[in-house]
Amino acid sequence: MKQFLSFIIKETKHITRDARTMLILFGMPIVLMLLFGFAITNDVRDVRVVVVTSSTDHLTQRAVERIGVSEYFQILTTLPTPSQAERMIRNQQADMAIVFAPNFASKRSGVQFIVDAADPNMAQQWTAYAQSIIMQAVQEQAGAAATQPAVLTKLLYNPQMLSAYNLVPAIMGMLLLLICAMMTSVSIVREKERGTMEVLLVSPVRPIMIIVAKAVPYLVQALVILVVILLMSRHVLAVPLAGGVGWIVAVSLLYILLALSLGLLISSIASTQLMALLLSAMVLLLPTVMLSGMLFPIESMPEILQWVSAIIPPRYYIDAMRRLMIMGVGIGDVMKDVVVLAVMTVVLLGAALAKFNKRLDL
Repeated sequence: MKQFLSFIIKETKHITRDARTMLILFGMPIVLMLLFGFAITNDVRDVRVVVVTSSTDHLTQRAVERIGVSEYFQILTTLPTPSQAERMIRNQQADMAIVFAPNFASKRSGVQFIVDAADPNMAQQWTAYAQSIIMQAVQEQAGAAATQPAVLTKLLYNPQMLSAYNLVPAIMGMLLLLICAMMTSVSIVREKERGTMEVLLVSPVRPIMIIVAKAVPYLVQALVILVVILLMSRHVLAVPLAGGVGWIVAVSLLYILLALSLGLLISSIASTQLMALLLSAMVLLLPTVMLSGMLFPIESMPEILQWVSAIIPPRYYIDAMRRLMIMGVGIGDVMKDVVVLAVMTVVLLGAALAKFNKRLDL
């Protein structure tokens, strides 16, 4: 045990002495959290709107005022005809036009949206936001005794529709996988390149304990990074931790073990640090971003890509974190994801150890 602890201390000192490694381990999570939390966002802000109306009734004016004072829209002008509004949109002078029918006040209906749909996702969000604001104005005007009450939308878990709620759990899944797997694989391959791995293997400590000792510092640092991410998400990005923090950490610990196992498997395949980095990028980064549900809904993908995403570990971790952090569910509601992660961890760890032992025999 004393020799095992000595190997852990040796690896920890090696990591802390490398300024570039420390920058990657702690600088990258902070930068990506701030970048995805504030800069890379699909939140609706300052959409340029023109209003088309020929009526000056109270209800129409109330709806226009509600749209104008919202943080989502910026009313540029009021036009008399829809063709003029469409011309402004085609000339890139406006993003959206809201056309009120002359009988809007009496029927409490008759609204047309003309939208720049070059980005279809944003166009749908703009329309949904504007429709919700107009319906709220109609509801206020109609009152409780109205015969035609407005239909309102109630947004659960994320009433302000902030993209950080969706992105923070995804960033956690990407960062923990990349840092643990990539740094572990590079660390072991570096020993091979320098020829020191053979020296370590002939020491009194068993080879498996050497590999575990090299992974332990990254496990501890991954837990520190997890704490930093959770603190930033709660106090900087205002993302709630609705579920139990203990379960969030427990599921994250399982995911970290999976990432370390994957890093060990990559290290047993790669012969150089460059090859380990390339494998990490191809096997981890691109599938995580594209196929894990981090940015794009899995349900919207072609069926064959949905099958491919089923073997992407971040898919299950991100889904579990979104439920635990945002929805505040119990561990029983994410047990399916936890079981899949546990099975993947056992398979990857078994494959990595088998591959490593085979190379030792050779």
